[in-house]
Amino acid sequence: MIAVVGMGADGPASCSVEGRRAIAEADIILGGRRHLDLVDGLARAEVIEWPSPLRAGLPGLLERYAGRRVVALASGDPLVAGIATTLIELLGPDRVVVHPAVSSVALARARLGWAADTCEVVRLGGRGPGGVDRVRRLLAPGRRVLVLSADETSPRAVARVCIDAGFPEAHLTILGHLGGETETRSSALATEVAEAEQDHPRLNIVAVECGVEKGPSSRPQAASSGRVGDAESVVEERGTSVSKPRPVSGLLAPGLPDEAFEHDGQLTKRHLRACALAVLQSTPGELLWDLGAGAGSIGIEWARLHRDNRVVAVERDSTRAERIVRNAARLGVPDLDVRTGAALALIDDLPDPDAIFVGGGASTELLDRCWARLGPHGRLVVHSVTLETEALLIERHAALGGELVQLAVATAQALGSYRGWSPARPVVQWAVLKEI
Repeated sequence: MIAVVGMGADGPASCSVEGRRAIAEADIILGGRRHLDLVDGLARAEVIEWPSPLRAGLPGLLERYAGRRVVALASGDPLVAGIATTLIELLGPDRVVVHPAVSSVALARARLGWAADTCEVVRLGGRGPGGVDRVRRLLAPGRRVLVLSADETSPRAVARVCIDAGFPEAHLTILGHLGGETETRSSALATEVAEAEQDHPRLNIVAVECGVEKGPSSRPQAASSGRVGDAESVVEERGTSVSKPRPVSGLLAPGLPDEAFEHDGQLTKRHLRACALAVLQSTPGELLWDLGAGAGSIGIEWARLHRDNRVVAVERDSTRAERIVRNAARLGVPDLDVRTGAALALIDDLPDPDAIFVGGGASTELLDRCWARLGPHGRLVVHSVTLETEALLIERHAALGGELVQLAVATAQALGSYRGWSPARPVVQWAVLKEI
C-alpha cells in the first residue's frame, strides 16, 4: 500500500488530518524537491526524489521499498493530472490510498468566482514543448479556460496563442502560488501579457476569458477558386503551391473549412470529411489510424472531437508529414502521432485501432491487414477516386457488407454574368463495421 498525500502551496498545513498522519508515520517519503522541502523536519522518514524519467523509474523504485510505509507527496488533489493517477495505473486501485487537499483548480475557481461547469481546464506541464497549442481547441467567443501552466513562461505563451487565434483582447488573470503566503494575482489583456517583461511565479494558473474574435484572419474565408485556394492564400513550398493556413478556433462540428488546413491539394475536402467522420463514429478515448493522411485533416478533426481521442497519422511523403504536424499544432491537437512511411511497412508497429480511415493507397493487402487488426465494433472507412480502387471496394462490399456510396459535391460558381454548378470529382466511400 502506498499513500498519496496532496498539499497546497502552504505545505502540510493544507493537508487532511489523514494526510498529516500518513506523513508522520511514513518510512519513505517520495516527491519532487519542492514538496520534500515543505515537510523537512516534520517526519522521521527517509526522503527520496522522484526518478527521471518518472514513469520508467517508478516500478523499480517502488519494488525497492516494498513492505515499508511509503508516502508520495503531490500538489492539491493528486487525481487531478497528478501522480496518483500514474500510481493507480501501475499498482491498481487497491494498493493506493489518496488523501487529497484542495486542488489548485478549485482554488482558482474560488478566487475568480467561476462555477465548475462554466470553464474548461488544460494542463501544460509534462506534455512537451508544443503543449500550449492544446489551448487553441478551446478558444471561442465567451469561453473560459483555466490553464495549468508548465512554468513562469506559460502566461506569455498562452497570450500569444490567444492573439494568433484571433483573441487579442482576451482577458488573462495569472494566479501564482495559490493558497500560499506569497499568493499573487495580476490581470491584463492578451496583447499586454504577451509584450510585458513582467516575471510571473513559476507555479501559476492562467485564467482566460475570451472576448470576441478580432482581425481579418479570425475566421476562415472561402477560397474563390482552385483546388488550393485563391491567389492571396497561396505560398510556394519547394516549388509546390501550398495554401496558407488561417486560424480556426472553437469550431466543433465536423467539416472545418478547407482553408483551415495548410495543404498542397492532397486534402479530404470539408463535405467529404464530414461524411467520413460521421461513419467513423468517434467515441471519447478511441484511437484512429489515418492512413495516407495527406494534410492530416481526418485525423485532426477526429482528435478535436474530444480531448481523449487519439490518432496515428501515417503519410509516405515526408514534406506532407511535416505539414500534418504543423496543422495539428495550429488546430489545437499537438499530440497527434505522425509517422512517415508506407502504411504497409508501418502497420505492424501501430497500436491496435478502434477505427481506420484509408484516404489514399488502398490495396487488397492493406485492406486485409487493416481488417485483421480491427477488434469487435471496429470501423473501417475507405475513400476512392480511381476506377481501380472503386472496383476493389465493390468487391469488398460484396464480401464483407457495410455501406457503399458515391459522394458527389457541386458548388455554385460564376458562369459569365450568371452562376452555375461546378462539380468536384466524385468519391466512392465504403464504410463497414466489424461485428463481434
